[in-house]
Amino acid sequence: MDFGIFILMQQRNKHKTSHQILRDAVEQTRVADELGFGAAWYAEHHFSNYGLCSSPLTMIAHCAAVTRNIRLGTGIVVAPLYQPARLIADVAMVDQLSNGRLNLGIGSGYQHFEFERFGVSLDTAKARTLEMLDMLELGLKQPKFSYDGEFYQQPMSAISQRAVQQPMPPMWITSVDPTFVTRAVRGGHHVFVSGGDGGVEKLRATRNLIDKVALAEGKDPAQVKVGVLRAAYASDNKDEVERYLDCARFQRRIAVSLKRRTAQVADDYQVEEGIVEGESSLEEMRANLPVGSVDQVIERVVKEIRTLKPCHYAFQTQMGDFDHPTMLRQLELWAKVIMPAVQREIANDPPHVAQVEPELAAA
Repeated sequence: MDFGIFILMQQRNKHKTSHQILRDAVEQTRVADELGFGAAWYAEHHFSNYGLCSSPLTMIAHCAAVTRNIRLGTGIVVAPLYQPARLIADVAMVDQLSNGRLNLGIGSGYQHFEFERFGVSLDTAKARTLEMLDMLELGLKQPKFSYDGEFYQQPMSAISQRAVQQPMPPMWITSVDPTFVTRAVRGGHHVFVSGGDGGVEKLRATRNLIDKVALAEGKDPAQVKVGVLRAAYASDNKDEVERYLDCARFQRRIAVSLKRRTAQVADDYQVEEGIVEGESSLEEMRANLPVGSVDQVIERVVKEIRTLKPCHYAFQTQMGDFDHPTMLRQLELWAKVIMPAVQREIANDPPHVAQVEPELAAA
């Protein structure tokens, strides 16, 4: 069980430049490395202030040079927006530059706003991603490969860059779509989930889905590698907690408006924040998320880990316009207080046992 940080690099307004935001993300990664975090993750987004990292692989290549031990992950590569052979070569090259510290997070994407501007239909994203997963496995594991799919074709080719990690960098498939969960379980890859702004019950439903898929595939559910990403913040200062929740709500509002094609762009790439239908209230978010006093967060994180049984727990360190110095203090608090307390609490927990009956797995 290890812990990671997730950096979205949001720009809620322009009081901080994109350059400052990127430098802050690098500094958070460097500090997380020094504090002993297991991984740092970088999201990929385009054309809006929802996230300013257009290339997580480029971010990893840079951060590899200023860190020593922390693993560096794409959270995620939006697979349908890439040309497969180029992506395979870039993945292998970044794994070399990081000396084998790459975590390869892959997803199909969800924002119409982004896909439209790349000229790719979101309707085909799922099928394209499944083909891309096939090609990544072939291109990273074999000295040469070919592929003939519905969307992608590759003549027999040898990728000159070879990954340090063999047979390939660990792949983290980010979805609760049963098709992608099945693909992850079948391939022995990680399943990376978030639970959104839901609570323990949502995480329990996700665990049940993973168990059901594993049993249907003839796999031991306890052996499925699960990672979880949560919006989490600990402070005994109530004003800080409220500020974080406000930023979390901003993130959710922008994400939903971009997904639903209701986003209003006021200035260049700055998306206007507005109430979205069906959004959780701040009170509901406070009740569901590991956000609150230090003791509350420790208790909730332990409960979430016992529910989902992940091998990796990542929390989001940068959200909205939450200030950088406070986020650095938050990293130190997690490393020196929260993570050790959680590790002590779960140290003697028994292995995961699936709650789904085997006969229901094939249903």
